[in-house]
Amino acid sequence: MNAFYQFQFYFFSLLAIASALLFVTRKNPVPAALWLVNVMFALAGLYVMLDAPFVGTIQVLVYAGAIMVTFVFVVMLLNLGKTEVSDIRSLGTRLGSGVVGLALLANLLLALRQHIEVPEFSAARDNVVEPVAAALFTDYLVAFELTSLVLLVAVIGAVVLAKRRVTS
Repeated sequence: MNAFYQFQFYFFSLLAIASALLFVTRKNPVPAALWLVNVMFALAGLYVMLDAPFVGTIQVLVYAGAIMVTFVFVVMLLNLGKTEVSDIRSLGTRLGSGVVGLALLANLLLALRQHIEVPEFSAARDNVVEPVAAALFTDYLVAFELTSLVLLVAVIGAVVLAKRRVTS
């Protein structure tokens, strides 16, 4: 494994671990959910490094995109989290942002210095979507539809709970 991919692996791994630790230590549910979204993006980066871009894309679309946005929507609808400006603009947040920015800059400089060419993914040559779609819409269709119904019921329940809270 060359230095570029080794750096990428450690970068995404440390980003996922640090974000997971920040996720479980937050008292406010909204920043906790956003840290969990960051974990999902880091895991998607690791999946892409493992030559599984389809799994990485699904990780971002399904988990970070759909489920976490629904969770944040429900939390904000119930008004559970009150974010303070001092919490967002703390020194630790600024230092963490600076460290991530420096890591990304080092990544870019290393790639430019070594003239690394991105390897061609096997997923571009193989049709990996067709077997997943065939299984999803034949063997697992009932589970897929039940999952969508559970998410719909959760959103409707959150709206009902929020409406009761406002009227009383």
